Amino acid sequence: MVERLTYRRHNRYNTNSNKCRTLRTPGGKLVLQVLKKKGKTPACGDCGKKLIGLPALRPIEYRRLKNRERRVSRAYGGSRCGKCVRSRIVRAFLIEEQKIVKQVLAEKAAALKDPADRKRGKNSK
Repeated sequence: MVERLTYRRHNRYNTNSNKCRTLRTPGGKLVLQVLKKKGKTPACGDCGKKLIGLPALRPIEYRRLKNRERRVSRAYGGSRCGKCVRSRIVRAFLIEEQKIVKQVLAEKAAALKDPADRKRGKNSK
């Protein structure tokens, strides 16, 4: 039969922060080893998918990383995925194009109105 083990720390319950694993020491004794929590991979802020190329660590371990390990070398590197960045760029480009088209149409409309205004202006005097 397996020998019973007790928690070696203050917390006596099987909670998320108190996960343990049994280990056999070289002397043949069974002891409990406290496990660290698993880290989550950072997710995209827009679509929520996991970001590729970033390690799954606990928050304090991220602070110990260098900046180049914390993000991907791209615009919105560590916070948005490539698809979302591409859609943002395309959206911004299309909005700018729309503004230009609107401005051109306004200029055309103004050009059509001007000759008519000049004729009326001469007749009214």
